[in-house]
Amino acid sequence: MTVDHQTLSLLLFSVFVAITLGITTWVSRNRHGSAEEFYAGGRLFTPMENGFAIAGDYMSAASFLGISGLIALFGYDGLLYSVGFLVAWLLVLFLVAELVRNCGRFTLADVVASRMRERPVRIAAGTSSVTVSVLYLVAQMVGAGTLVALLLGGRDEAAQAWTVIGVGALMVIYVSLGGMRATTWIQIVKSVLLLGGTVALTVLVLLRFHGDFDQLLLTAAERSGHGDAFLAPGLKYGGDWTARLDFISLGLALVLGTAGLPHILSRFYTVPTARAARRSVVWAIGLIGGFYLMTIVLGFGAAAIVGPEAVRGSNAAGNTAVPLLALDLGGGADSTGGTVLFAVVAAIAFATILAVVAGITLSSSASVAHDLYASLRRRHAKPRSEVAVARVAAVGIGVVAIGLGLLARDLNVAFLVGLAFAVAASANLPVLLYSLFWPGFTTRGAVWAVYGGLIPAVLLVLLSPVVSGSPESLFPGVDFQYFPLQNPGLVSIPLGFVAGWLGTVTSAEVPDEAKHAETEVRSLTGAGAV
Repeated sequence: MTVDHQTLSLLLFSVFVAITLGITTWVSRNRHGSAEEFYAGGRLFTPMENGFAIAGDYMSAASFLGISGLIALFGYDGLLYSVGFLVAWLLVLFLVAELVRNCGRFTLADVVASRMRERPVRIAAGTSSVTVSVLYLVAQMVGAGTLVALLLGGRDEAAQAWTVIGVGALMVIYVSLGGMRATTWIQIVKSVLLLGGTVALTVLVLLRFHGDFDQLLLTAAERSGHGDAFLAPGLKYGGDWTARLDFISLGLALVLGTAGLPHILSRFYTVPTARAARRSVVWAIGLIGGFYLMTIVLGFGAAAIVGPEAVRGSNAAGNTAVPLLALDLGGGADSTGGTVLFAVVAAIAFATILAVVAGITLSSSASVAHDLYASLRRRHAKPRSEVAVARVAAVGIGVVAIGLGLLARDLNVAFLVGLAFAVAASANLPVLLYSLFWPGFTTRGAVWAVYGGLIPAVLLVLLSPVVSGSPESLFPGVDFQYFPLQNPGLVSIPLGFVAGWLGTVTSAEVPDEAKHAETEVRSLTGAGAV
């Protein structure tokens, strides 16, 4: 990239950072420091504001960079991410949003612990939430490093490393100083920027083909080198039975994982009522649906205009397809229009990453302070403020995410998020659904459901081609691959549900029918909700 690209991109990104730091500083001066303020923003947001914030949390670097890149490289098979991410919201709308808002206060563990023995349930749910959040954070860090490498015109590993560290530092500042209120407003600003940029790029792609979407697809197929196979299933997930099972596994993880994502569930506590939570999801579905439809145009547009070889040459995982597309649509590398459009897209992608990591860090630090610290603290120890512990936890989580982000910088960001969704669907969704809908569910069942999904999911990832045994692995030089699928969802999600059932039927604990009745009434009517 030229000096003009670098300067303009960094200038626009600096403006966004300055605005968001200003929001954070303003909020930090106007807060009263309570847990409700820090975790839930005082529950003062409207459904529209929260809907934009949910969309901002969900439309991550994986959505903007990774999905378009996968479509550009693999055509039809890349569409699974767009479809899976969107369909998942129907499950959230009809099964989770309103009930979670009525039953909990700040975290997933609040919902489960309302009718169980609190300590073991909070430790299990808190551990799972932090694991999912860290996996999700790694994807955002990888996206940040990839963008900077492209901006500097090559694989500058030192610049990538410092970018990951810088993003980690900023996210800790946002969370520590501003809490949920600052994070929410940052998400809203980011959503508006991202949707505006995506609309502009989509219009430019369609104008290039005179509004003829068929011609766009045919040109993409021709330039891909695969012909009609580019527009049919099977290019990435259709070679053998292992690839087909991987396809099913990924689809399950994407559709079921959203309802178990801690940073999405925590968003339902920022509105005053369950009705507002449901309306927030309706807003989010509209915004997210439009966005994912546009990523399809951008993905095929990158294949047709830039070409898969150029995309792969810039970044093997395809993460730079959209910035390269913007460069071409603006008139090319040496044009003013190309420079401006590339800089705008790079700045929006940076803003996307920063906003999402802030939301995830806040939810995971809440799990550490509200669930793990509160449960593990010795009874006679002097209690510290939960909010103070959450701020310290944000620093620790940031350090872990930075380390893993440096390690995984060559993997596709959408793929990394798919792993986070698999763990969320395996560990968090079973315990959440059982707690809301099974009268006989017990404490042992809750703990077994979490660990019965979490441990297999993590172990299967460690033993999969993601970590070793292939040139694209984290450690290509070694081979301890014993599980053939790249996504563990097909095995680990059923294991989570089975473990929860088995733990319950083998438990000597008598289910508390009165507590379940209270939870049911509260979840359905909102009576007694915080």
